[in-house]
Amino acid sequence: MTESRVRLAGITKRFGPVVANDDVDLELRAGEVHAVVGENGAGKSTLMSVLYGSVRPDSGQILARGTEVSFDSPRAAIAAGIGMVHQHFQLFESMSVTDNVIYGAEPTRRGLLDRRRARERVAALVEEYGSPLSPTATVGSLPMGLRQQVEILKALYRGADVLILDEPTAVLTPAETTLLFTSIRRLAERGTVVALVTHKLDEVMQVSDRVTVLRQGKVVAAMPTTSTNPRALARAMTGRDIEIATNDQPSTVGAAVLEVTDLRTGMVHCDELVVRAGEIVGIAGVAGNGQSELVQATVGLRPSVGSVRIAGRDVSREDVRGRRAAGLAYVPEDRGAVGSARSLSVQDNLAVGHYRKGWLKPAVLRRFAADLMGRHDVRGAGPDALMSSLSGGNAQKVVLARELEHRAPLLVAENPTQGVDVGAIEYIHRELLDYRAAGHGVLLVSNELSELIALADRVHVMVDGRFVAAIDRADLTEQRVGEAMTNATEVLS
Repeated sequence: MTESRVRLAGITKRFGPVVANDDVDLELRAGEVHAVVGENGAGKSTLMSVLYGSVRPDSGQILARGTEVSFDSPRAAIAAGIGMVHQHFQLFESMSVTDNVIYGAEPTRRGLLDRRRARERVAALVEEYGSPLSPTATVGSLPMGLRQQVEILKALYRGADVLILDEPTAVLTPAETTLLFTSIRRLAERGTVVALVTHKLDEVMQVSDRVTVLRQGKVVAAMPTTSTNPRALARAMTGRDIEIATNDQPSTVGAAVLEVTDLRTGMVHCDELVVRAGEIVGIAGVAGNGQSELVQATVGLRPSVGSVRIAGRDVSREDVRGRRAAGLAYVPEDRGAVGSARSLSVQDNLAVGHYRKGWLKPAVLRRFAADLMGRHDVRGAGPDALMSSLSGGNAQKVVLARELEHRAPLLVAENPTQGVDVGAIEYIHRELLDYRAAGHGVLLVSNELSELIALADRVHVMVDGRFVAAIDRADLTEQRVGEAMTNATEVLS
């Protein structure tokens, strides 16, 4: 049997009345990729925070190579060979790869930074890890996938042989995800433990050796990955069968609810984009090809030239408020910074845009919020809870519930399922299809091709700020979209 590198035994952690981890056992073995999955709020992040020393458990043991240890800080965990790469990178963009990797652990000679030794050590790590990084490159010039590699090198430089990756593919392109998985397997082959926290069950099947499922703070399943499948994992995570809805019902298409003509902003050159009532129009493309800029210009968050009409009204000179008044609802990509006010209550966030005049009556607001939370299955909190206390999936449900309640002719949704679990994905897909069926139009921007193929009536493919193809549902496949991206990239390069 492979050596047990770390074992968590009976870990319990409470936050007030909420039991985040309830007598959890987890064993991580040398040379193993171990996936930890569960719905948002299931306790995955808390458990990994306990292992990394950023959260102290109320009870339980951590054993490293059979010896009980206690971590009062991440520094103590790092000293024990445990590193973590967070979803949000902690890098200095103006500094080089080498300087980022060694920051806080610089080699010295006679009390001064030994830059030559630093370069040699980082170059050796890059070679051993098989990374395409240049140690002298400025981090700010790197795409997200390579920035993530810098974070991994930071942990390895400090001697980590247990590496925790928290939702590592959330910001990666398919090609970058492939590179990451190659790197993960290379690390495992050299004896490193990789603990992979993810919502994406296909990735669990692709790269992990073992998988542990958490539900409501408890371990409900642990098994070799080869003995399970995505459907069984989803059932273990949620306690029920998950049915992800797809666009298989015809819809009556009506008048245009969005007409974008000759729009220019930054790298974006959009000659024409039309969304009609009763349809979902998707935009596909690798992140960074202008999708976000197009959305921001459409909803009024970014200056542009050209024409934008919402529900027949010219809003080209209107701000966000004017465009919302014309018939726009908007679910932004960043639900924390743009889609909600995290320091305010769930109730206050749900009320935005619904109550504008006169005195706000707390009892009325509370009933309104409680009704929306019930209808949209927002769990784990009451109307008075802070938005910052919600899991990612529940926070997204709040944002989507508020926007859907406007019943606007046009809904713009940008990566609405990014970073949420399979249960929340099921809910979001169903709501978008119901919105379409009710006669509204949806503009759906997503980095997930499978999502667009499941939901869209038509998909526009964007490369370098331009639409290079429009594919109707009858012809919509991942292969067709991928070919459009590849062919356009070759022509434009």
